Amino acid sequence: MEAYLVQFVTILSTVLYIALLIRVFSSWLNVGPTSPLFPILNIVYQVTEPILAPIRRVLPRLGMLDLSPMVALLLLTFIRSAFVRIITG
Repeated sequence: MEAYLVQFVTILSTVLYIALLIRVFSSWLNVGPTSPLFPILNIVYQVTEPILAPIRRVLPRLGMLDLSPMVALLLLTFIRSAFVRIITG
């Protein structure tokens, strides 16, 4: 049973990690509502915003630089490894 839980946590964290990376890279592009990528990016923003919004409230702004995705990626990696370590004992 714990192997399935570890696999689920690993897959979920990998999907969130990829979604955060897509969000970071998409910020460099100018994607409008008429773009074929817009529906995909809309889903990515809906998935990642609940993770990034609380981090943004705590982190100070550094001009145009948003460090919340980097903090989220680090937290996600730390939480995944701690959770797997706790489950596997």
